Amino acid sequence: MTTSLLIPIRTPELGPSLGKVVVGTGQRPAGLDLTQIRLGLATQLFDLVGEARRLADEDERQAAVDAIGRPRWLEAWEEAVKSVTDTLVDRANARIGAASDAVRMPTRSRGKLLVTPRERRTLQTRLGSTAAGMVKSLDDVEAWSSEAVIGKSGDGVRAWREAIRTAARRLEAAWIALEDAVVVEGARWDEVVRDVSVWKKPMWPVVATGVVAAVGAIWLGLVFGGYVDSPPWFTAAWSAVTRR
Repeated sequence: MTTSLLIPIRTPELGPSLGKVVVGTGQRPAGLDLTQIRLGLATQLFDLVGEARRLADEDERQAAVDAIGRPRWLEAWEEAVKSVTDTLVDRANARIGAASDAVRMPTRSRGKLLVTPRERRTLQTRLGSTAAGMVKSLDDVEAWSSEAVIGKSGDGVRAWREAIRTAARRLEAAWIALEDAVVVEGARWDEVVRDVSVWKKPMWPVVATGVVAAVGAIWLGLVFGGYVDSPPWFTAAWSAVTRR
């Protein structure tokens, strides 16, 4: 069978299915402008479609299917999630730093409040998990990929196309869920910033020093007043001082 008799791949348009990933939600989750990250994600998906179409036109069916396969979707998503995570963490650390400066918190104390690399990785995992539905849809894309490559079954190729459209719709849902998750995570750091803003330098060192000084002064007064016997070490030290 010649290539011309195979069912054309015809990668579907993703714009309508991506929805809010393209046009935005109009929100600024946790005060962040994620527009560039969102548009970057949409652009990557459009680029994948364009590459798949180019390869399909050149009768490179396997390469065309791979161009818009599961790994490429996940790569685009993970890149977007990492960018969102970095943006959220950078803002949180900046706010904590500014609040710490305002109350003159010691460097060591503020360092314990900043987001650590480990916390950053954990946060990225939590945010990325909002795409669970999309990942399941990509499993379907993968399952129908061989039918698209073979191209002998119209139903199989159509199922592959529909799986791609479904994955795009699930990606839209994942992005909306991601923004909601950013709101929740941002609220956690809001609490930290509020705690820092009301922080006050501990008074116990000052009080302890004052108590020790007061006790020492009283003791010296009693010694010099003759009410308390002077210990040998103090008598020797005082004699050494007065002889100079």
